[in-house]
This record gives sequence, C-alpha cells and structure tokens, in this order.
Amino acid sequence: MNDAPINTTAINATLDDTNSVNEAQAAETPEVISSIDANGLAEAIRAAGCAVTPIERDNQIQLHSAGHGVGFQVVWGNAVEAGVYADFTLSCALRVAGGEIPSAVFQGWHRSKRFARLAAHGELIVLEMDVTLFGGITRGHLESTLRLWVMMVGEFLLYLRSAAAEGEKAPGTAVAG
Repeated sequence: MNDAPINTTAINATLDDTNSVNEAQAAETPEVISSIDANGLAEAIRAAGCAVTPIERDNQIQLHSAGHGVGFQVVWGNAVEAGVYADFTLSCALRVAGGEIPSAVFQGWHRSKRFARLAAHGELIVLEMDVTLFGGITRGHLESTLRLWVMMVGEFLLYLRSAAAEGEKAPGTAVAG
C-alpha cells in the first residue's frame, strides 16, 4: 500500500479544466426547443425578417405576418399545454376571382417545388408549410425554416404570375390577395 500523499492540487486543477471545457461546450451548444408559445414564435418570425401582429381571438393568440407583401398566419397544431405547441402550420391564402384554378396549376407546383404545398379551399388557393418541433430543434433551425417560408411565399406569387402568363389558368380568372 502506498502511503504517499495524494496531490489534490493536481486533481483540482484537472477537475477545473474539465469543468471549464464542459462550460465552454455548454455555451457553444445551441438551445434545443421542442415546443413554442405565441411570444416565442413571434420573436422567431421577427428574427427571420418579418413584422408580426399577435391578435387574441377566443382566448388564443393568433399570429399574422406578411412576406413579399402578402399576409400569412400561423395555424397552431398539437398543444403540449395551454398556449404551448409542438407544431404549427404557416398558411397563406389568396382568393380566386372569377373561378377555380385548374388542377394543372397544383400539379405543376407540386412537381417543381418542395417544402410547401398548395391546396384549394373553396374560392381560396392556400400555400401551407408544416413546422414541427417534435424531438427538438434549435432556434437557428426555426428561424431558417421561417426564412424558407418567406422565400416560398415569394416563389408562390411568381409561380401564380407565371401560370397566368402561360395560360394555365382558365380565361377570365384572376388571383386576388
């Protein structure tokens, strides 16, 4: 058995170095979120470069914003607790003036675009993109997803203009924002 004294100074220095490394790694590791409330999402929308207006309706906060001059809203998904959600849908609806949009417009979008889908709801053509926080994502990922959404809204407008110019729409129909 060795009766030599233990060098506690060296052990403490090693522990201090380990703690410093762990603290530095923690500072570099981005926060992971698996749910969000209206205030947190409004902050992320602003960080993505859009203004946002919270409106309380039926004791629930609705978020309205715009990209490329066209309004969109947040449709809340699965609640993990009151006012906190694990997913949501970004939705941009435009009214079709003078008729329905032919299915070729929807098919063309779905063939050529990713990330967001088109749907028809009566006289509305709706661009939608689901955002899920299940399993956890970083705020940076959320902000990037919101910037992608704004880009998709711009692509949506260009696509509709192009479709109208190419005659894919029935004569006499127009899309009104």
